[in-house]
Amino acid sequence: MELGFLRPLAHPGPWASVYLDTSRAVQDAAKQAELRRRAVTEQLAEQGADARTRDAIADRLAAEPVSGSPMGRALFAADGDVVVDVPLTEAPPVVEASWSTLPHVAPLLTLHHDEPACVVAYIDHDGADLERRDEGGRRPVGRARGVRWQGRGHRSLPADRYEWHYRNRVENAWHETAEVIAGEMARQWARYRPEMLVLTGDPGERSAVRDRLPEPLRDITVETCGGSRTARSNGTLDREIERAREEFAEHHRDDVLDRFGSGRGRPGEHGRFGSDSSPGDAAEGVPSVVEAARGHQVATLLMREEAPDGGRQVWIGPGNDQVGVERSDLRAMGVREPVPARADDALLRCAAATDAEVLTVPREASRPAGGIGAVLRWSA
Repeated sequence: MELGFLRPLAHPGPWASVYLDTSRAVQDAAKQAELRRRAVTEQLAEQGADARTRDAIADRLAAEPVSGSPMGRALFAADGDVVVDVPLTEAPPVVEASWSTLPHVAPLLTLHHDEPACVVAYIDHDGADLERRDEGGRRPVGRARGVRWQGRGHRSLPADRYEWHYRNRVENAWHETAEVIAGEMARQWARYRPEMLVLTGDPGERSAVRDRLPEPLRDITVETCGGSRTARSNGTLDREIERAREEFAEHHRDDVLDRFGSGRGRPGEHGRFGSDSSPGDAAEGVPSVVEAARGHQVATLLMREEAPDGGRQVWIGPGNDQVGVERSDLRAMGVREPVPARADDALLRCAAATDAEVLTVPREASRPAGGIGAVLRWSA
C-alpha cells in the first residue's frame, strides 16, 4: 500500500478514527445511517473526544447519501476538522470509533485495497496517449507524438528498386517514434513514480517501446493484449489491465516475502535484526522493527492481517521517527513527555514519513513473528 494519502495525519493529535459500513441499501437506510452516526458520536464521547471533533464527524456523515456509497468509509479528525476521508473497498464488520494519540490507521490495511498505481501507454504507429490509474481512478497524463514518414508525396508504395528504401525509411521512422514513446514513459514515471508501467497496442510496437525503456523500468513493465489510441475504452482491455495489476501485486508480494525470509536470520526477536549472531537485511518482531524504523532503515514494512502484536504498546514522541519499545528509549532521545501508542499505528506513521512501502501479509501466514516485520534498505 502507498501511504502518501496519510501524510496529512502527521500533526499531533489526539485523533478520532472512525470505520463504518455505508453500503447497506435497505428500506430504512436513512434510519440506519442515523443509528450509525449516533453510535460513532457516543463511542467518541465515552473516550473523551471533544465536542467540536465529534460534531465535525457527525456533520460529514450526515451530508453523505444514505445509499450508493462505497463499501465503507474511514474518517480521521482532530481539532474540529475531518482531515482525511477514505472510501473503503471492504465493509467493516462493526462501527468502530477510537480516540487516541495517533490516528488508528492499521485497519486500512485490510479494508482499503488498492492495486498498484500504473501509467498505461496506448500505442500506435503515430505515437501514444498516456493515462495514470491509481486509487483515485484514471486520468490522462500525457501524449507522445511520433515520427511518420509520408514518402515525400508518394501516393502509393514505390515499386522495384525503390521499395526497399521506402520500407527502410518507414521502419526508421517507427524506431524514432518508439524512442519518443519510451522517453515520455520514463518522464511520466519520474513525475508520478507509479509501481508499474503498462503497454497496450500491437505486439511488435509494444516490444519496440519496451526495449527502449531504461533497464530498471523494463522490470516493472507489462504488456497487455489489445488496445490502441483509438480504442481505449472497452471492457475487455480494462479487465486485462486490472488483471495485470493484480498479478504484478502478487508477484511483488512473493518477491518481498522471499527477501524477508532469506534476510531475517534465525527467527525471534533476540538479535538486532532477527539473528543473534549476524544482522541481515530483514527485521522481525516489534523491538527489531522499531529499531530499524527509528533509523529510517525500513524499505518495506510487513504487517500480517490481524497481527497479534499490532496492539502492543510502544512509546512515541512528536517526531514521526521518535518511537521506542521502552519509555526510557524516548527519554534518551530527548523527548520530555513520551506517550504510549499502538505499535502498528506508530510504525505506519514512520513508514509514511520515510516513504517506506507497506505490504499486507495474509493472516494464515506464519511469518513474520507476531505479525510485524520489515525488509531493510541496508543492514547495520
